[in-house]
Amino acid sequence: MDKELTVTTERIDDLVLLISMMMKLGLPEVLDRHIPRHWLQEGLSWGWVATIWLAHIISQGDHRKLTVRDWVEQAHTTLEKTTGLDIRDTDFTDDRLEIVLRELSKEKYWGLIERDLSRSVVRVYDLEAKVVRVDATTVSGYHSEGGMFRFGKSKDNPALRQVKVMMGTLDPLGMPVATGVVSGERADDGLYIPVVDRVVSTLQKEGLLFVGDAKMSALSTRAHIHASEQHYLTPLAMTGKVAEEMKQWVREAGDEEHPLTPIYVLGVEEGDPLAEGYERSRRCSARVGGRLVSWEERVIVVRSFTYAKILKNGLEKRVAKATTRLQALTPPRGRGRRRIKEEAVLKEKADTILKEYEVEGLLSYTFERQVERKVKYVGRGRGSADRPQEVVERVRYQITSVVRDEEAITALEETFGWRAYVTDVPATHLSLQEAVLTYREEWRIESGFHRLKGAPLSISPMYVRRDDQITGLTNLLSIAVRVLTLIEFVVRRRLKEKGEKLTGLYKQNPKQATDKPTATRLLEAFSNITLSVIQFREETIAHITPLTELQEHILSLLGLSADIYNSLAYNST
Repeated sequence: MDKELTVTTERIDDLVLLISMMMKLGLPEVLDRHIPRHWLQEGLSWGWVATIWLAHIISQGDHRKLTVRDWVEQAHTTLEKTTGLDIRDTDFTDDRLEIVLRELSKEKYWGLIERDLSRSVVRVYDLEAKVVRVDATTVSGYHSEGGMFRFGKSKDNPALRQVKVMMGTLDPLGMPVATGVVSGERADDGLYIPVVDRVVSTLQKEGLLFVGDAKMSALSTRAHIHASEQHYLTPLAMTGKVAEEMKQWVREAGDEEHPLTPIYVLGVEEGDPLAEGYERSRRCSARVGGRLVSWEERVIVVRSFTYAKILKNGLEKRVAKATTRLQALTPPRGRGRRRIKEEAVLKEKADTILKEYEVEGLLSYTFERQVERKVKYVGRGRGSADRPQEVVERVRYQITSVVRDEEAITALEETFGWRAYVTDVPATHLSLQEAVLTYREEWRIESGFHRLKGAPLSISPMYVRRDDQITGLTNLLSIAVRVLTLIEFVVRRRLKEKGEKLTGLYKQNPKQATDKPTATRLLEAFSNITLSVIQFREETIAHITPLTELQEHILSLLGLSADIYNSLAYNST
């Protein structure tokens, strides 16, 4: 007897939410607009293949290609109902996913995709583009020699080859606007201008403030930004003549011409300040594209009390460790203990320790030459009255004291915590305090890197080898970073507008409330949602796990309707 009843269960969780968010952004259309489709191609377009793959990556925390086809098969009904498309599992073979990455790696397509996607996000969510942060990170992996994975200065594991990812992100949400992938040995300095140009081309706005670390402070980069009718804010790298200028700036701090201004948390001008500083101005000029560009630049000299305290504690630890190492260099006499027999060797070892701990001029040591004389018979055998004798000397050099130069240490500590920032924004538009506090929010771009390198995206390890696949996968995951960033930002902004907090996100403490939920917590709230499809003879019934009040609230905050889930349930009779 043939089976008349079949039950199929699909675990869908946050899948519907993710696809709905990407559809709201117009992601499939943006991708299809720029990735050409072969006239003989059957099945889904590349835009939809990439969109559904992204939903799999974020939902399942797995960017491997081999797992996608099986996942699509088990979520087949949900995917077709959500997208309104006819979906075949063969749309997600390794070969087709490889083509997606290859197309995304092409600069002529990716630049246009990033541009249109970023413009769509700014328009849909009414974002105000003012501050853009630019920085680089590295992605390490166990890749063989050759290709984009190269040895370089690593922020992860210097023992592994790496690729470098450069990003320009939009404040306050930290969403990537421009992404660049280069080989791992490349220096950061030359990567800023291309990203800046792409951001300017995308946002089509003058007066953007580009914020970056000291590697962005190269004169050529600052000149390029200024010549593009944009602005910059960056700390100066303490190299070359800047290091000497900084000493003079610190000496001038607090004098009659340069009074110090206390810096507080914005809106809170009571209690202890975060820092203090003053500013000066200077004229800068450089050639950009063959023409001479000149402008007025503000140099903001600031002392962070917290940073000074950290440096002071670090110095004390280094002095203590160096002292211990110096004292252990010449241990007291004893069996099996080494002795230093030459003065030159002692000085070389001691100076190496001082240099290693960067305490030269802060510690001094004294030593003495110790001689132990012993009379011995010449040759072997027993001694006698007539047997010749000789005096043997054992020389050892002993460190007798290690002394701190308190005056030098105090003088050095007075220079701690000072840093110089430069900007071309007039003080009427960016005060000294605002400039310092703006730079202090550099963590915003780091949060984007953490999304890229942490769960659920976990770009490393990469399960691709070819350069086009490496670039394509990185670009694909940068879209996922955008989606996660938007989910988090939109919910937080809406909660702030309504003066509300969310409860129920923390299983260990369901009553805990927060107005700053993370994207990960928000998506985890959609766990254990299933779609059950029951077929009995000619009748088909689809049942979905009822949404909780929390889940409906999250969807509302995101501007989505609960119907995106509820509409999946139906009865064919």
